[in-house]
Amino acid sequence: MIFVTVGTHEQPFDRLIECIDNLKKEGNIKEEVIIQTGFSTYEPKYCEWKNLLPYKQMVENVSKARIVITHGGPASFIMPLQMGKIPIVVPRQKKYNEHVNDHQVEFVEQVAKRMENILVVEEIADMKRKILEYDKLVNRMKKRQNSNNERFNANFAQIVSEIIKGD
Repeated sequence: MIFVTVGTHEQPFDRLIECIDNLKKEGNIKEEVIIQTGFSTYEPKYCEWKNLLPYKQMVENVSKARIVITHGGPASFIMPLQMGKIPIVVPRQKKYNEHVNDHQVEFVEQVAKRMENILVVEEIADMKRKILEYDKLVNRMKKRQNSNNERFNANFAQIVSEIIKGD
């Protein structure tokens, strides 16, 4: 299942919702799609959708989804990250009247650069490729990721080992 959320910002995010609906219509997406459309004006014809979902339902949808696609609001893409998923993040852009400025674009670019744990789609034409190649892209990312927990545990184990040897 693919779960798409555009958050609760009052400006529509029709560009993303229409893209996903068309990919489903054209058969590029074969699995079930659930979209939380927020205040968008486009109504999907090929995907299940609701304007707003209770938090519990959002958590359930993110948990069940193979792919989570979100807008660039941190709360929306942090949830899948907390569940061990790599989201596709589409920042809202001022030039499409999706937000008042481009802070989402700037923020997700920095997160992607520093953390390497999200897939960013700024140009909606790239969405099809990201979905079709999702598993390959994610596998490649996971191999590159450096976990602070893993690094801490390895360093800690080495220190303990040296202390034990020193006795």
